[in-house]
Amino acid sequence: MKTFKTRHQFYLPDALSEKLDALTQAPGASKTAILTDALTAWLERKAGHELDQRFGPRLDRQSRAAERAERKVDALTEMLGIFIQHQLTLVAHQPAFDPDTAQLGRLRYQRFMELVERRLERISRQDRLPEPSQKEDEQ
Repeated sequence: MKTFKTRHQFYLPDALSEKLDALTQAPGASKTAILTDALTAWLERKAGHELDQRFGPRLDRQSRAAERAERKVDALTEMLGIFIQHQLTLVAHQPAFDPDTAQLGRLRYQRFMELVERRLERISRQDRLPEPSQKEDEQ
């Protein structure tokens, strides 16, 4: 009859052996079960630490990149707000535009929006490009 278990023999320090004996006094407790649970927990903690060592630096790098991008977006938003405030201050007390000037303003605004649209499309296309291979990422 196969039990799917392997017998191991090892020595424990006397103090640790006494603690193990004390734990086995409870009904249903066995040295095998206690040592199996302890060894499983220790190996799982070690495996978790190995995952942190393996993926931690990459996650840290990605976090720093995301923070830099966030700071840049915040700075650009602030600059745009200041620029808009400046422009609104400049044009606050100007007389009404004549029809030709108003038409020119609408044309410039339309060209500006077309430029923004083209840039957003280009960014969108770049976002859809395939991810670089893992080998390129490790270099």
